[in-house]
Amino acid sequence: MRRDVYQAIADTIRRDIIKLFMKDTMNINDVAKNYEISRPAVSKDLKILNECGIININKKGRKRLCKVEPTMLKPAFTWIDQYKENWNKQDKTNTP
Repeated sequence: MRRDVYQAIADTIRRDIIKLFMKDTMNINDVAKNYEISRPAVSKDLKILNECGIININKKGRKRLCKVEPTMLKPAFTWIDQYKENWNKQDKTNTP
């Protein structure tokens, strides 16, 4: 099943995982240490991120290293950006 970027970023933990990968390439065990959920649950989130192309998972020996592909987030940013002007207008009208 091919997932899309919106499905991937809909979950709080997956958004946080993306943030972790923006800082560094990590293996799955290192990612799992950051959360109080099971390793299989983290693996499921990584699978979703991988299926939509936001991360790449590469095997190096026995380790599976994960790296973010930030350009795959572009469709979501483009979609959100179209509302930016409206948000800015509302901020100005709500400012005392």
